[in-house]
Amino acid sequence: MTTVERHADEPHEGVRSGRLNWLRAGVLGANDGIVSVAAVVVGVAGATTATGPLLTAGTAALAGGAISMALGEYVSVSSQRDSERALIELERSELRDDPEGEFEELVELWQAKGLQESTARQVARELTDRDVLAAHLDVELGIDEQEVTNPWHAALASAVSFLVGGALPFLAILLAPNAVRVLVTVVVVLLALGITGALGARLGHARVLRATIRVLIGGAAALAITYGLGALLGTTGI
Repeated sequence: MTTVERHADEPHEGVRSGRLNWLRAGVLGANDGIVSVAAVVVGVAGATTATGPLLTAGTAALAGGAISMALGEYVSVSSQRDSERALIELERSELRDDPEGEFEELVELWQAKGLQESTARQVARELTDRDVLAAHLDVELGIDEQEVTNPWHAALASAVSFLVGGALPFLAILLAPNAVRVLVTVVVVLLALGITGALGARLGHARVLRATIRVLIGGAAALAITYGLGALLGTTGI
């Protein structure tokens, strides 16, 4: 790739990074759905393989988990958005009240990044002339006014990813024959966790094998514990 081609691609790096973050969050949400719903239905299956209780428990786990994920994400992102908006308004106020002082601060920040004073002053001036607020938000706070996260989008993405992941163990345990319901569900869940674990690791630039094994061990432990509890409660008749 030539230097010109590489530089032409650079303005799209922020967009690509944002998309990868959303995709990684979706994978993690699906992973939560797989483990949460699987733990519930396998736990119930430890006590009974009747379809009615499994259908009820699985539906409740899917609905409750999706709503919980959506609410949690909405509250979290709303708090983050409110904080970012407050910082943006504060920076806008400071630029209005003391533009020269803010310009000198911008120069100092670029110097702190390793630029000589003359270069830092030139960069600060050019960025200020282009968009003074954006220049300060980027260097001082790492915020892009145009990319403040929408809490509704985040909530919807979390709910959908959880539902997609949770549907796998739910359908597996309902559609499999009674005699092998738990076995089929465990196999489906471990395969799905292996895929989401590997994909999440790739998106996060982590070691795929280590991350996948960690997810598989955690998922297997959750299934074993909940199945054991279900079997114990089913035996005691509680």
